[in-house]
Amino acid sequence: MISTAGTVGKWKAMARPSLPSSLDSTLPGISREVLSVSMEPKYQCQQCKEILRKPFQAQCGHRFCVFCFKQLTSSGPIPCKTCRAEGIFEEATSMLNIAVAFPDNAARREIDSLPAKCQNDGCSWSGTLKEYEGQHEGRCDFERVKCEACQALILVREKDHHNERECEARTLNCKYCKVTFNFKEIKAHDEICQKYPMQCKDCGKKKIPREKFQEHIKSCAKSKLACQFSEIGCRAVVDNGKQQEHEQTSMTEHLRLMLAVLSSERLRAEGAGELQEDSGLGLYRGPEDASPAGAHAAGHNAGRGGGPGVQQKVTALENIVCVLNREVERSALTLEALSRQHRLDQEKIDNLSNKVRQLERTLTMRDLQLAESEQSLRELQFCTYDGVFIWKIADFSRRRQDAVGGRAPAMFSPAFYSSKYGYKMCLRLYLNGDGTGRGTHLSLFFVVMRGKYDALLKWPFSQKVTLMLLDQNNREHIIDAFRPDVSSTSFQRPISEMNIASGCPLFCPLAKLAGKSSYLRDDTIFIKAIVDLTSL
Repeated sequence: MISTAGTVGKWKAMARPSLPSSLDSTLPGISREVLSVSMEPKYQCQQCKEILRKPFQAQCGHRFCVFCFKQLTSSGPIPCKTCRAEGIFEEATSMLNIAVAFPDNAARREIDSLPAKCQNDGCSWSGTLKEYEGQHEGRCDFERVKCEACQALILVREKDHHNERECEARTLNCKYCKVTFNFKEIKAHDEICQKYPMQCKDCGKKKIPREKFQEHIKSCAKSKLACQFSEIGCRAVVDNGKQQEHEQTSMTEHLRLMLAVLSSERLRAEGAGELQEDSGLGLYRGPEDASPAGAHAAGHNAGRGGGPGVQQKVTALENIVCVLNREVERSALTLEALSRQHRLDQEKIDNLSNKVRQLERTLTMRDLQLAESEQSLRELQFCTYDGVFIWKIADFSRRRQDAVGGRAPAMFSPAFYSSKYGYKMCLRLYLNGDGTGRGTHLSLFFVVMRGKYDALLKWPFSQKVTLMLLDQNNREHIIDAFRPDVSSTSFQRPISEMNIASGCPLFCPLAKLAGKSSYLRDDTIFIKAIVDLTSL
């Protein structure tokens, strides 16, 4: 067995140079399924076993993707496993070391020219492997990725929609109580959420929080309640807010029911007194004992000794009824006074509501006027009238990220003019490119806008336009110029707010803005437009 411990230590001690940025990569090899032909072994990375991406050749002759090679040698030189497997390991040459490896450009050119096709179902793209890597890889609308939450395979273009609307494992914030929970628990949470909006079946009011629903039921004017005289026989079930109205309109019926109850109580009391009298007489009088009429009358009166007590109870009940009648009359007067006050209050509320609506309309009109004034002020602040315009674009990095992410692919400059009564124009800039320049260039376009004095101008627009990206060291500006195609609709008299933009999709390579660029300082660039005013 060959001992390599000392050799590894020796190679690790060597300096490890950094790779040029053009050879840097964060991806392993390209999937072999992309090839339209069978893959030859010489195009295979010895580490990831896929098609070589930016191939690197070790001194032993084996090829690796630059990403795989950097991963293998991240801690220093190591022995080549492929040399061991093939039985050709030599201590002097079979060590993987970035210091002595080199980019295999010959192999890269061969690989770039191989025919390729997209392996995603539904995609018909085909071309060379170079075109696949530079234009299609990672951008295919039919590519499927695994959802990190539910592990389902989904199309890249549907990822955001899946995460927001379809993923069974997504987390949600309750829009009512702001508690976080899993999507599967949404129904269970709705059943217990104290802020969940409920609807009263009686009055139809919506968006009542569950925690206040019982309180609403008690005070709801249209909830149904049994009449408080139900204990004496009233069968009415009335709205909560109409109890007093029912008591007032049904006063006669309630008194009749009360009288029936009192009569029943009186009869039951008299029946109990007669039973006591008969029982008493029967207990002390035999059939053979005949008493005089006077004695019988005295005994009869004596036997009704409980009569005065029952009579007192009946009298007390009658007094209660009289008191209730007076209370009902007083309640009726109070209700009438409250009704009058309610009408007056309602009139005041209606008047105030009308004033509020008028004020809201006035405020809305003022807001619109203010917005128009602010817009006019912004236009005047940056506006020029000599056909020369310099556009300062600050916060370049954030705006570029917005363009790459598709959130704001294009941006418009403020308007400028060829003269005070001349052509109205603006610029349109794509920070991540447009058309043939997408992803590689800044794309800059010239736009003719509809102006107030277009009827007095010569059409089509035919003035020479010069576009510049200014070198902030004032050495070498990037310049592109063109004369308008007078047959193009872009330079006819505008019939909408602005014509179709026309200009330079390959205006400036994005590479010129990388690193310490003289065109990008303090995260700011300057673009200049010059309109030739000759013959105007």
